[in-house]
Amino acid sequence: MTAHRVFVEKRPGFRAEAEGLRRELNENLQLSLRSLRLLNVYDLFGFTGELLEKTRYGVFGEKVTDLVTDSFDAGKAKTLAIEYLPGQFDQRAASAEDCVRLVDPKADIRIKSSRLLVFDEDLTDEGLAAIRHYMINAVESGEKDLKVLSINEDASVKTPLVLSGFLSMDGDEKAKQAFCDKMGLAMNTADLQTIIDYFKGEGRIPTETELRILDTYWSDHCRHTTFSTILGDIKVEDGFLKDEIEGTLRLYLKMSKELGREQKSMTLMDIATIGAKYLRSKGLLDDMEVSEENNACSIFVDATVDGKPERWLLMFKNETHNHPTEIEPFGGAATCLGGAIRDPLSGRSYVYQAMRVTGAGNVWKPVKDTLPGKLPQRVISRKAAQGYSSYGNQIGLATGLVHEIIDEGYTAKRMEIGAVAGAVKASAVRRESPVPGDVVLMLGGRTGRDGIGGATGSSKEHDEKSLDTCGSEVQKGNPAEERKLQRLFCRPEAVRLIKKSNDFGAGGVSVAIGELADGLDIYLDRVPVKYSGLNCTELAISESQERMAVVVDPKDEKEFMELCHEENVEVTHVADVTDRARMRMFYKGEAVVDI
Repeated sequence: MTAHRVFVEKRPGFRAEAEGLRRELNENLQLSLRSLRLLNVYDLFGFTGELLEKTRYGVFGEKVTDLVTDSFDAGKAKTLAIEYLPGQFDQRAASAEDCVRLVDPKADIRIKSSRLLVFDEDLTDEGLAAIRHYMINAVESGEKDLKVLSINEDASVKTPLVLSGFLSMDGDEKAKQAFCDKMGLAMNTADLQTIIDYFKGEGRIPTETELRILDTYWSDHCRHTTFSTILGDIKVEDGFLKDEIEGTLRLYLKMSKELGREQKSMTLMDIATIGAKYLRSKGLLDDMEVSEENNACSIFVDATVDGKPERWLLMFKNETHNHPTEIEPFGGAATCLGGAIRDPLSGRSYVYQAMRVTGAGNVWKPVKDTLPGKLPQRVISRKAAQGYSSYGNQIGLATGLVHEIIDEGYTAKRMEIGAVAGAVKASAVRRESPVPGDVVLMLGGRTGRDGIGGATGSSKEHDEKSLDTCGSEVQKGNPAEERKLQRLFCRPEAVRLIKKSNDFGAGGVSVAIGELADGLDIYLDRVPVKYSGLNCTELAISESQERMAVVVDPKDEKEFMELCHEENVEVTHVADVTDRARMRMFYKGEAVVDI
């Protein structure tokens, strides 16, 4: 495949981003940079000379504001080139590929992007090292060698492990703990023993794919093990809220008794949800929508449209991305918003309003005083703000409240909360149980290694090495793709064909499709991918903000696909509903999951 490289730099007078970065580095690292040049570098593969000239300006740069050249000589100046790690989603490159295909729809091309920073000639090696440490987040990026011009992606298929000796750990606590540590599992040894017992009953050892799926399903993120912990006794410490807390506890016990739940174990989850159950028992929540889909809080409201009353569904959802934003601020905050959107969106509503509440430590603390294994608080706060606004602006969502709490307690762990509201006309929505023979379609963005282990990763304890080892856990948001899903779900003729829907949040295929029905045959080799080389385990658990799974009647499959194509949404038949009450996954004809 032919390869080219172009360098894009703003013309003098338009270099506001470079000047802003120069001031930021001087302020945060106590440097004295007099100048800084910032270039976007594009490595182009499969371009003919004609196509390159057609896209040089209009895709990679604008004639009025940019200089686009085929080479760049920094002379004696110090430089730093930064690129995404293999497997990380590169939105700049993806958007450029989309634009090139508008010029030539048949073009078989690939693009990689990177950034080149050019500093003063007299910048010291110590100063350059400080900039390198500040600019490169090991979770997502690394230093680029500009002498290399290749796609440089790991396209090899990683063979899943054979879990030999798995059943022999039965009852051996030391062996089970060592296995959990070696595999990096979020589950504990009691969970592992349950899996051992299950597969002893099946008469076989599990595949790695099966084990990773169960680890995802049973993570604190998905199963809420912390909130389900049984509380044997509660003692309220002295304090100014003691009376109120004890009064609330008495109210909980009173409601529990009235509901006939005295024998039910007390948990944080039960305390949190008993209010709604109690009100519903009194007939006070008759506006709440009740269905098999639990993607967002959903209530019925009466709205006046053109002077006439209409029945609508109003949906609410909030999402926390504390851990992802802590280790990769831009992507973590961006996908916090994208993740909140996808739940009411999968409920078929149009999301129109958002709110953001965050918590940070002292953002004015010098960068040199940053805790080991952490990013500086000001870096987290600034890049998180950029990530949230970038996603919101691209998808077209208004945020009515943005509030950041500054407290030293948040130095231990960032707080990042996104909340949204959406609505859909009630008559446009079907809520039906899938039946054997129904087909499951996957639509939206393609699957990659970004987003693998997000649910389990956010359920583990983290240490100083987390920044270097948790890269795949943080998804890279693609708001343009989710925007296309919003457009599709705004069309009543498309929505009325959907019997049931689920988003590709935590757990990817295994959860998004696995929750749709009791019996499923899933074909992992049909799942569209961003690049080759993903094995069955990766295909099964990679999560994303911009993918949906929908169940449709076989007779409606063709019509729904045509509507997807009209909105430029990729759609694939990836699973069938069966009557077996088992989830089976196949990879090139071989069964890799059967549970």
